[in-house]
Amino acid sequence: MEPDAHEGAEERTALALMARTALERVGLEVSPQEATHPAVVEAAHVAQSVLRTGPPSPDRLGRLTGMLDRARSDGMSTRPSVLPWPTRLAAPGPHLARSVTRALKSVPHQGTEAGAPRGSSVAGWCAHEEETARHAVALLQSAWPGAAAELGAVLVQIALLDGPGIDGFTDFTVHGAVFVRRDRLVPDADGLPGAVRLAEALVHEGAHTRCNAASVADRPFLRPLEESGPMVATPLRLDPRPLTGLFQQMVVLARSVLLYRRLLAQDTCGLDAAPAVRARHDRLAHSAVEAVRTMARHRDTLTAHGTAMLEDAARVAQVRV
Repeated sequence: MEPDAHEGAEERTALALMARTALERVGLEVSPQEATHPAVVEAAHVAQSVLRTGPPSPDRLGRLTGMLDRARSDGMSTRPSVLPWPTRLAAPGPHLARSVTRALKSVPHQGTEAGAPRGSSVAGWCAHEEETARHAVALLQSAWPGAAAELGAVLVQIALLDGPGIDGFTDFTVHGAVFVRRDRLVPDADGLPGAVRLAEALVHEGAHTRCNAASVADRPFLRPLEESGPMVATPLRLDPRPLTGLFQQMVVLARSVLLYRRLLAQDTCGLDAAPAVRARHDRLAHSAVEAVRTMARHRDTLTAHGTAMLEDAARVAQVRV
């Protein structure tokens, strides 16, 4: 459950090798560093899909070449990162827009009125939002250096979402990119500061990023099932989710609780924000208990690695399993 920058970097390297291999099979080459870029990861997914139907046609190969050219153009930006990480605050790009389109298709309707806006789109970062991002990273480095180091190792792009459709998400097709709604960068109604809310969002989406990578890089959490497996109620989604979704929510919630405990222990956010920080901790802790108890009812589906994670999460949630 504790972050591990070294493991995160190893998983990122393993996934980059997979991306390079997929592209080499269609005759395209990228460097190890280029293969970590989310747009190149997307191109590798497209290459894998193309190869399922045989050798790529000239048109499809041309599309893949164009995707790599655009990725290289984005990756060779001379502007340094505004963060103390290699991670960049992403400008809108085609691979990010396609990811948002996919994500919107999976968002359940929540009884919104007909004609009410549900969309989301990738937005550029304003100067004051960049400053909030720097403050959020500084909070992480002060309160939880291990989490800050891991996020710096596994995140390549942080994309800003405009619109009410999605609060935030990750997408394995553009692995290394995370998406956060810009509303998370301002104080909420309870007075929780924007930098704290963004720090939580980064821990949340970073946990999904690690889980996605570990599941593919030879460290799965769940045993293969002969069928699709049960759909279960989860704390963070209205719609029933598969066990993989429940498992990731459990990890996300446990890590979020750990973040707020560290913020409270160090009084990092100041006395004025302490009540809001405490209230947010308590809400997350309640959801973590719910996630752990539900996952414990399905512990026979877990690998040894997954069982160890469940036990770690139970310790954080202070519940027996």
